[in-house]
Amino acid sequence: MTGSLVVAAMLTLGVLVLTELVAAALPVIIVIAMVPPHEREGLARLLAACDSSRRLRLWTALRLAVRDRRESIGRH
Repeated sequence: MTGSLVVAAMLTLGVLVLTELVAAALPVIIVIAMVPPHEREGLARLLAACDSSRRLRLWTALRLAVRDRRESIGRH
């Protein structure tokens, strides 16, 4: 019974980690696959205005947009 409890806990932890990885990577994959290159900068700025989490740091343009947003907030 203890072994099955450990297995269940490990599976739950694995599902949570996998969910976080997919949630972090999926938006970047969608942007790269679906958004034309000339519109990506504008989208990056929009995403930075909506969310400043670490997930946005996966992509250079999004990281720069987050930095610009934080600087503009700091000036106010």
